[in-house]
Amino acid sequence: MITVMTEERGQSLPQIEAFLEASGLPYEIWPCDDSLADTAAFCAHYRVPPDNSVNAILVRSKTEPGNMALCMVPATHRLDVNNVVRKRLGAKKASFAPPEDTRAVTGMEIGGVTPIGLPPGIRVWVESGVMELDYIILGGGNRTSKLKVPPAIFRSVPDCDIVEGLARPA
Repeated sequence: MITVMTEERGQSLPQIEAFLEASGLPYEIWPCDDSLADTAAFCAHYRVPPDNSVNAILVRSKTEPGNMALCMVPATHRLDVNNVVRKRLGAKKASFAPPEDTRAVTGMEIGGVTPIGLPPGIRVWVESGVMELDYIILGGGNRTSKLKVPPAIFRSVPDCDIVEGLARPA
């Protein structure tokens, strides 16, 4: 079910829209000004509570760059890279992937990365607290759209785990 936030519908990638439609869950695709795609600017301009905005952060092992995961954390939280992420990766050291690696791996720009429609083989880890929210806002696969979906969408995302303590309040 598509609901439109404004008269001009946000544009998302066809595979993302197909995934959303197949999920059977309600969703909205919102248009977003490219210059406002980063979380803080988006939330302030579009009056979205930061508690409902979920950031996608690609992390990787420092010694095995191909060992990575896309972490989904509320904008009000900080990802626990040095403990939880590092241990889940089975790495001695873990770090945030640079923007150019995020683009290369996901095919998406920072500010628009979403766990929906990722290339096969990318693990997705979701902070467990996200599952308690009524709705979440995710990147739309580009910097010109956002997705409003129920957290239950993660149950349909391939290779996705809900992780207790993945992030801590900022």
